Amino acid sequence: MPIYEYECLEPGKPPVVIEVLRAAADADKPVADPEGKGRVFRRRLSVFATGGGRAGAAPASGGHVHSASCGCGKPRGSCGV
Repeated sequence: MPIYEYECLEPGKPPVVIEVLRAAADADKPVADPEGKGRVFRRRLSVFATGGGRAGAAPASGGHVHSASCGCGKPRGSCGV
């Protein structure tokens, strides 16, 4: 199941963000206030990035990022993969 982020926006206060593990079919259903204060939480777009290259490096041709290390983090070929 995916983890979704929900936020509560109250005037004059910083946003309150919670993460909820739930089925995709339930992603837009209401979320109960975990502190019971009656706040309304709405799903927000989660933004994150992953990669194996240097920050700001352009991807290699074909749009794939190539790395000198294996997925396990060791130098390529040292783990037998």
